[in-house]
Amino acid sequence: MKSHAVTKGLFNAISFTVLLVLLGASIALFSFDLIGGPLFVALLLISILISSSIHIADQWEKAVVLRMGSYRGLRGPGLFFIVPILDRIDKYIDQRIRVTDFVAERTLTKDTVPVNVDAVVYWMVWDVAKAALEVQDYETAISFIAQTGLRDIIGKHELSDLLQDRDKLADDLQKVLDSNTNPWGITCQTVGIKDIVIPQALADAMSKQAQAERERRARVILGTAETEIAEKFAKASEQYRDNPVALHLRGMNMLFEGLKEKGSMVIVPSSALDSMNLGAMGGLVSLSKTNEPNAMHDKKQGGGRKEEDQGE
Repeated sequence: MKSHAVTKGLFNAISFTVLLVLLGASIALFSFDLIGGPLFVALLLISILISSSIHIADQWEKAVVLRMGSYRGLRGPGLFFIVPILDRIDKYIDQRIRVTDFVAERTLTKDTVPVNVDAVVYWMVWDVAKAALEVQDYETAISFIAQTGLRDIIGKHELSDLLQDRDKLADDLQKVLDSNTNPWGITCQTVGIKDIVIPQALADAMSKQAQAERERRARVILGTAETEIAEKFAKASEQYRDNPVALHLRGMNMLFEGLKEKGSMVIVPSSALDSMNLGAMGGLVSLSKTNEPNAMHDKKQGGGRKEEDQGE
């Protein structure tokens, strides 16, 4: 894991530039015999001390300063100075939001199902002094607390709850982390569950169960539709039973719809012909169908005679 609490070198760009300028001036004075050897050595030491007192902290950082081993305070961001030899910078602490991912491998749920859960936590240091003084390696501590808390929460829930209520699982884990990290000056803003991996055999069984459930629902829906259709036909039969004219018109409409397409054949039961008086209607339609080829044949013969007369 990459550490965000770092210790920078003794010199930075500004302090190194100042050191070069002071050393150059000391060397020039010594070269022109303006100062002696002891004074030259003293100037070199003073140049090193002055340049080592200059430090820079980035905008998102705070420097923890210790004086003779005791906590002195925080410095930064920007340019700041410390007392050489007496003061030292223990570390620079990053105050940006950070991300730590962790895994709970082969953890048993409440119904004894082994699962692998991948999660991620977003956290930040809001009190640099507490983070520096209360815990040695807070990044590692957060990772271990998050992993342990995730295992405990998984053991208190069944598999179905883990798969359906990821948000609740994340909220419970965030509360556990906050209760442990707040005394360190650290807050956990968001916890996310990236993935929940279950055994392949169990995944296949759940897939079959879901497929069977979908088939059952499809059959129930089909049966419900058939029941509704039967109810509609029953109501329609009550209307036609007391109104023979409406029944006759309905029969004629059905026959007309069936004969719309050319070359179509309609089979009507004899009981329907008797009940709806479709016999005459069917005969007329058949007669019209029979006369169509004869009319076409007569038309073709008439056209041929006309051409013969013109040729003569």
